[in-house]
Amino acid sequence: MDNNPRIAPARAAKITILPTAEEASQFVAERLVTLVQAKPACRLGLATGQTPRRVYAKLVAAVQEGKVSFAEVETINLDEYCGLGQSHLDSFAAYMHRELFSGAGFDPSKINLIDGAAADETAEAARYAALVRSRPADLQLLGIGTNGHIGFNEPGSPATSRVRVVELSQETLDANQPTLLELDRVPKHAITMGIADILDAREIVVLATGTAKAEAIRKSLSGQQDEACPASLLGAHGNVHWVLDEGAAKLL
Repeated sequence: MDNNPRIAPARAAKITILPTAEEASQFVAERLVTLVQAKPACRLGLATGQTPRRVYAKLVAAVQEGKVSFAEVETINLDEYCGLGQSHLDSFAAYMHRELFSGAGFDPSKINLIDGAAADETAEAARYAALVRSRPADLQLLGIGTNGHIGFNEPGSPATSRVRVVELSQETLDANQPTLLELDRVPKHAITMGIADILDAREIVVLATGTAKAEAIRKSLSGQQDEACPASLLGAHGNVHWVLDEGAAKLL
């Protein structure tokens, strides 16, 4: 671990608290639609997991209603399990196609995903790192783990970290176990964008819902940037919008 991370002074966070997860998801979906309408060829950084599912369903609906087109949008994804090819049901690549890409008309040539089944994981991380750094995301969508992780940047991840292979914490393994469709156990390693990659985005939107996220949200928004709570490092960024439901915000 880098013992001398370059952590910028904390900046005031923009926080929107809505009554329900449904309303919070609608708020985030509308922000994404507004961005794409204004900049059709933007680059979106996308997240997986339970939290963004509602957002993606609303984006698909917006396309079907003729409100927006994602045909020119380029995407990058935060992370992927090691050992899973893009057709594996439990891969994040498959999740993205299932939840968003297939229904929202994304151009396959503009979708950038990590190859979790790459024979050389370090080389794949290097390839993806170069791609991520070639153009900053116009907006990076994030969720947050109960231990404060963003992407698969677990507690202790340096603020200067870039795309790399990581070992997942037991808390993360336990949290992701119920989401599996085919595997018996969650893979123990993944390739993830680093904290520094996330901070390169022009705009960051963090969506958090449910009381299970409340303590992580409290730590993240305490004003103290601490690698023990990776999401707190977002305080170094000047354009972060936290969108919470009342459950996630209950300790603020």
